[in-house]
Amino acid sequence: MKKLLILAAVLVLALSVSACGKDDKKNETPTASPTATTAPTETPTPEATATPTEVPAPAVMNHAQFDAAEFDTPVTVQAFVVDTQSWWDNKITVYAADKDGAYFIYEMACSQEDAKLLVPGKAILVSGFKSQWSGEIEIAEATFSFADTSETFVPEAFDATSLLGTDDLIKHQNERVVFKGLKIEAQEDGAAFAYKNAEEKTDDLYFKASANGTTVSFCVEFYLRGKDTDVYKAVEGLKVGDTVDVECYLYWYNGANPHVIGVTVK
Repeated sequence: MKKLLILAAVLVLALSVSACGKDDKKNETPTASPTATTAPTETPTPEATATPTEVPAPAVMNHAQFDAAEFDTPVTVQAFVVDTQSWWDNKITVYAADKDGAYFIYEMACSQEDAKLLVPGKAILVSGFKSQWSGEIEIAEATFSFADTSETFVPEAFDATSLLGTDDLIKHQNERVVFKGLKIEAQEDGAAFAYKNAEEKTDDLYFKASANGTTVSFCVEFYLRGKDTDVYKAVEGLKVGDTVDVECYLYWYNGANPHVIGVTVK
């Protein structure tokens, strides 16, 4: 009897342990089999294309705004070619004007091909720095483009004779002007004119003429009107006391020092 009881107890214990094992297995949280992890694939984004930042075009000044600008500050004007000096070393000096005034553009960057297109009346857009040298107001370090217009303009010569000796003359600086009825005055050596290079005649000519009690020193700028031009030859034929009309650009050098483009003996 005792053996039977012990055997029964052992069977019950075995069944209990077996049942417990099943429940634990069933209640375990399933562990996911490890799977190979792949680094997330980044969708290639197109490289940010730098949008070119457009530099705003400089504001175009009228002549009054140019006059008001400080020296050594950037300026941009639209003007019309009136005349040019000789092209050299990818630079050209331009006499230009609009309907309100004139500009002297000193050694503007320019190809030889473009220089041939800078004919009187041609509209150009010029950017540079307002500068002054010995009283002459100019645009220095200039670059240009041809203006997008078919308009042309060439100013008539302004009669500035009555302004000689007045403070108003300088208001017409760089304009195309004419002085009428001037009297040729003698140079220091008594001649009617002087060569800057008398031996080779490869430079400027100078002469003095007066009206209204005022004497003006004129210059035949060699790179504007050279020795083979009618102007140069006309000045070589002047005599002290001649009465002349002088057409010129009202350049300034410590006072009026016009660049001559025409001389007519009366």
